[in-house]
Amino acid sequence: MNNPAPHASDAYDETTDFGYRTVSRDEKKPLVRAVFDSVASKYDVMNDVMSLGIHRVWKRIFITTLAPRPGLKLLDLAGGTGDISFGWLKGGGGATLLTDINAAMLSVGRDRATARGYLPDLTFCVVDAEAIPVPDASVDRVAIAFGLRNCTDKDAVLREALRVLRPGGRFCCLEFSHVQVAALAPVYDAWSFGVLPRMGSMIAKDSESYRYLAESIRMFPDQEMLASMMRDAGFAHVSYRNLSGGIAAIHSGWRI
Repeated sequence: MNNPAPHASDAYDETTDFGYRTVSRDEKKPLVRAVFDSVASKYDVMNDVMSLGIHRVWKRIFITTLAPRPGLKLLDLAGGTGDISFGWLKGGGGATLLTDINAAMLSVGRDRATARGYLPDLTFCVVDAEAIPVPDASVDRVAIAFGLRNCTDKDAVLREALRVLRPGGRFCCLEFSHVQVAALAPVYDAWSFGVLPRMGSMIAKDSESYRYLAESIRMFPDQEMLASMMRDAGFAHVSYRNLSGGIAAIHSGWRI
């Protein structure tokens, strides 16, 4: 099940991956949008199912890595239903721009923010992470959690994240990655490709979207490759931390 992940900065190709399918670059964004239109209302429930609730622990570690403080501004890319933005604000962080390319996901995020009383500190915006409509050097933190693998041009996302950061600002990415414990790999594959699509069918009435999500994880660059891509984009002091044996990883880089 472990397919090699292509380096996103290889010579430009008119095609890209959509899970294990090869599609044109122009096709991928509408296909990804359709996936998240389909799962938006059940996304948070399915995150619990997909990770057995462990995603909540990963996100807490991620927010600690972001180091929220009053006066620091966060740009939350592919922020979806708002978990990272809410954690940032709860931790004492400053003004937050919660963005996603998918309006249905942001709508769920806005409803959740309203219920939690976070609306005064949040700005919502439909944003393509490959072309961020934010001025240069205007935010202190850029976060993307479980979103980079769905982007067509990952190198463009990294370049944009660097551009909008102020000097001394930090980019952090939380993403499913490549398992580093050999004994865990077959169990993880069985869960991803056997159980998850059936769970998606039962809970979200959509097995194909969850099959895509599992496949997209396998096609994502591994830990070292993503670190290399971040350095190529211009980030300094790049590092990563494996979570749960490499099922997920947090990558960090600074603009100096």
